[in-house]
Amino acid sequence: MITPQKSSAPNIVLILADNLGWGELGCYGGGALRGAPTPRIDRLAAEGLKLLNFNVESDCVPTRSALMTGRHPIRTGALQSVPAGLPQGIIPWEITLAQLLSAQGYATAIYGKWHLGDREGRYPKDRGFDEWYGIPRTTNESMFTSTPGFDPTVVPIPYIMEGKKGGPAHNVKIYDLDARRHIDGELTGRTIEFMRRSTQAGQPFFAYVPLTQMHYPTLPHPDFAGKTGAGDFADSLAEMDHRAGQLLDAVDALGIADNTLFIFASDNGPEFRRPWRGTAGPWSGTYHTAMEGGLRAPCVLRWPGRIPAGGVSNEIVHVTDLYPTLARSAGAQVPDDRPLDGIDQLDFVCGRQAKSRREGFVYFIKDELRAAKWRDWKMHVVWEAEPNAGANHLETPWIFNLIQDPKEETDVGTANSWVRRPLRLLIHDFQQSLKTHAPIPPGAPDDYVPAKAARNY
Repeated sequence: MITPQKSSAPNIVLILADNLGWGELGCYGGGALRGAPTPRIDRLAAEGLKLLNFNVESDCVPTRSALMTGRHPIRTGALQSVPAGLPQGIIPWEITLAQLLSAQGYATAIYGKWHLGDREGRYPKDRGFDEWYGIPRTTNESMFTSTPGFDPTVVPIPYIMEGKKGGPAHNVKIYDLDARRHIDGELTGRTIEFMRRSTQAGQPFFAYVPLTQMHYPTLPHPDFAGKTGAGDFADSLAEMDHRAGQLLDAVDALGIADNTLFIFASDNGPEFRRPWRGTAGPWSGTYHTAMEGGLRAPCVLRWPGRIPAGGVSNEIVHVTDLYPTLARSAGAQVPDDRPLDGIDQLDFVCGRQAKSRREGFVYFIKDELRAAKWRDWKMHVVWEAEPNAGANHLETPWIFNLIQDPKEETDVGTANSWVRRPLRLLIHDFQQSLKTHAPIPPGAPDDYVPAKAARNY
């Protein structure tokens, strides 16, 4: 028998898919259209809130940094430009979401891809998580050992790793193509066991599950290979839906559904590399661009009795907003000694207010401002519709109305020049903030502390 939890604080299950485009899931217009129905995630969306305008950062590291810190990566230095083995990701001075929840008495675990630090002091078990099993960097490394000419004396062999708070991390097995096919099943099984242990102990938990699908090489578990008849990508999409369903079934079986905030989201727009090319549905572009297909990603939230079922919203929400929103749901206070870009959206997602508390945001790729969104408007200051197509720095920024022109094909800045003012004010205010609080440089050492920081948290 499972012992009822002693705390009223909600459990939090956060699944983060990798490079899953806006248009892949059935509930976002994909599913069967992409060769793989996604009934479990579609049902999850029907039981909660589906966000149509959930926005992320440019690629894997920046989005994960924004999620864990509530801060744009231009502030944290997490710009995915530091070689493996050097100080990657976020410095120890940053306070992660896992640290906030751990301080509230949560059991915390991550099963999956971290990509915010790949050495002692920066692994997840050093950053607020009680336990971790997964990969420190990214999935394309699974291709290394089968690539002709790979030299392990120059590039380290990639491993699946594990670690627990207070002890060293260690290698479990080589992350090769066979391990790549099996890893999401392993992550799901370990998450279910963690939820069971935490529930039996009567302890609220935070289960962060950054799956490896649909990142390239997009290869399914052997049990799903050939299942759809539509190729590896569709088979992998079907597997991902199944993994989400396994976690949902476990929450129901443990009797904790009503006290569990369950979130399924993606870290980026769709994969752009062929033959694993994804789709952003009605939007143009992929990740690594400032197009809507790069900014918008799927996000659905379920919390029975708290989040009304059947909700669909095109209100702007940003990945940084998850940090203060989840903190408040758990009764945690966010740090007040640094600028936070995330906005608490708990009242919005729970239906206590109709509008998001956010009207817009700025968008960087690495350290370069590319665009800004405000209400239904988008302004590009640099135009690059396809990754590596060549960035065009615009003398006069282009403006698009995203309701009338979702594919961003017709600049309407001349006819709607009034829109430049709120967009430029948004950019100006953010740039002033960067002058007041200097960004942390990429590759900063572990002991780096921003000059204006007075740590009082």
